[in-house]
Amino acid sequence: MSKIAREGHEFVSVGLPTAKQDSLSNLNPNEDSLSQNLALFRSTSRKAGKYLKSKVLRRVFSEDYEKAKNKIFDPRGLTIHLWNRIFLTACLISLFVDPLFFYVPSVDDNYLCFYYAYGLKILLTVIRSIADVFYIIQVIVQFNTAFVAPSSRVFGRGELVIDYRKIALRYLRSHFWIDLYVALPFPQILIWAIIPTLPGSATTKTKNLFLLVIFFQYIPRIFLILPLRSQISNAGGGLAKKAWEGVAFNLMLYLLASHVTGAFWYLLSFGRQMSCWRMVCDQESLACQYSFFECRYAQDPGRVTWYGSTNVTTLCNGTDTSSPIQFGIYFNAVTNSVGSCKFLSKYFYSFWWGLNNLSCMGQNLEFTSSTYVAELIFTIVVAIIGLILFTLVVGNMQQYLQTTNNQLEQWRLKRTDTEQWMHHRHIPPELRESIRMYDQYKWVATRGVDEECLLKDFPMDLRRNIKRHLCFDLVRRVPLFNQMDERTLDAICERLKPVLCTGNMYLVREGDPVREMFFLFRGHLDSWTTDGGRMGFYNSIRLIPGDFCGDELLTWALDPRPSIVLPSSTRTVKAVKEVEAYSLAAEDLKFVASQFRRLHSRELRHKFRFYSHQWRTWAACLIQCSWRRHKMLKEEAKLRERENSMNGKLRPLRSFWDVYATELIESTRRDEKKQAGSTSDSVNTIQKPVDLAFAEEY
Repeated sequence: MSKIAREGHEFVSVGLPTAKQDSLSNLNPNEDSLSQNLALFRSTSRKAGKYLKSKVLRRVFSEDYEKAKNKIFDPRGLTIHLWNRIFLTACLISLFVDPLFFYVPSVDDNYLCFYYAYGLKILLTVIRSIADVFYIIQVIVQFNTAFVAPSSRVFGRGELVIDYRKIALRYLRSHFWIDLYVALPFPQILIWAIIPTLPGSATTKTKNLFLLVIFFQYIPRIFLILPLRSQISNAGGGLAKKAWEGVAFNLMLYLLASHVTGAFWYLLSFGRQMSCWRMVCDQESLACQYSFFECRYAQDPGRVTWYGSTNVTTLCNGTDTSSPIQFGIYFNAVTNSVGSCKFLSKYFYSFWWGLNNLSCMGQNLEFTSSTYVAELIFTIVVAIIGLILFTLVVGNMQQYLQTTNNQLEQWRLKRTDTEQWMHHRHIPPELRESIRMYDQYKWVATRGVDEECLLKDFPMDLRRNIKRHLCFDLVRRVPLFNQMDERTLDAICERLKPVLCTGNMYLVREGDPVREMFFLFRGHLDSWTTDGGRMGFYNSIRLIPGDFCGDELLTWALDPRPSIVLPSSTRTVKAVKEVEAYSLAAEDLKFVASQFRRLHSRELRHKFRFYSHQWRTWAACLIQCSWRRHKMLKEEAKLRERENSMNGKLRPLRSFWDVYATELIESTRRDEKKQAGSTSDSVNTIQKPVDLAFAEEY
């Protein structure tokens, strides 16, 4: 028993920390108390199991993530990828909503006062609160999203750290505080809690608070999109799947910048008009108070008296030269009373102003700017942002156009090079026209995409599935293969290559080595043979979709005796018009024939004889030869019978003329035999096609 305890001690202590190994050292193999040793052994085993379990669950590979039962999200999984896109949409909506708070302050020209649009405040508060919920959810998601351990990025995708404590510490040390800051509802608190409690006139304070709060929260929200966009691009290979989507995204950013610029311009114009009112009020000394410019005091008796005698309306309408303030770039907003318009009118007018000046990069502001420093800074910012965004939009538009016409432009360049080459090599006009037709037909059929080069980059299984999708039904339509099992057809499809032919193009000529077997699936082919060029022999047939040619290669591939000499073609094959087919090279056909027993069958032999045009030609000639021989023998029998009957009846009356007629008949008969014999010999000289030979019959 001491030996067992000692072995258990050595077994459990492997891979455990020092503290746990020390607890196992308390086992005394020489001690008589067996129950005490077993209890200590079980306790240590449970601790070791818990320790190893905690170690295993802290890290996991991406491939084994689904097997680990936890609530941690995989940063490269479909759930996070979908959430990032939803959150990006929410961020863009939030960036659109925040500047709308600048339109809350409005002007009432009838009472010469300002107020806050109550309905707009409620609407914007609801929309902004919904957007803030997404930012809060993002914080929660970040606390429950695993990250890739930096030490595991040496090779592969790395290991995912799924320990809650490590995830939380990493998030708190990185960008948690920024996420929390942008999720706070500062604009709602500002317009509902802070501004209504401001004492006295709050015009300047309102403008400054709006600018400070929204600006200093708006900037982090903009920069929050950058890493989010990067995550989406890394996970899905790009934010936009197509080029036009990238153009639309950048155009939307350009319109968003115009929207923000217009909102800033409106709020600054509102502040400039309020400044003019205050300066005129200061000139009127005690008769005017700043509180008179708030619409809630519009019915105050003192304000009613002041409003009847004040000249604020005249001095601050933007047209009076004695105005105490220069309106500069805000001149149109003051003269057109933009602040007193309805929301849609002042929004679209401000949006047009922002879009117009961003597109012109601030050039329209050259003769309208005043000498105020804040206004000049705003003008400079508008010019810089307009230049940057306009460059991005034009660059992406150019990239989109290049992407759209890239294949066409490459084809045009290749065609130009071909024309120069043909001119340099003095290619005949007929051959030039054939080259142009082939180039044009290849572009129409493939749009400049090289399928074989494209498929080489895919893994074997994916390439096999693609080939199956493209070729399986076409190969199944070939009568020679329609009864084969799917495994054999998959092997054939995997090695098929597309072939394009224009009219009057030869696929193979009689007597040339057969290097490929062609399977026609679109167009028509003319196939003929002259039996080696012998005079008086010609056999022609029209191939339709589903037929094949180059069947000599199948006989060569199924020959059990290895041979590197390719068979010679017995027929000439020519395209009638544009033809699309698939080709199977000699070495590929040899491989398929050697690997799959389904090709070695009597059924395939019979089908091959029936559908092979080489066998059909030989069979037709054999039938024709047999028919002519039968016809000749029949004529000979009739002639012999007639001769015998004449000799039996007129033998006593034979004269000179009878002898002459008999000799003439014999001479004619010899000539007919000689002519029939030559025809029969010409038919019999046609070589019988080589039959499919197998190493063993199945």
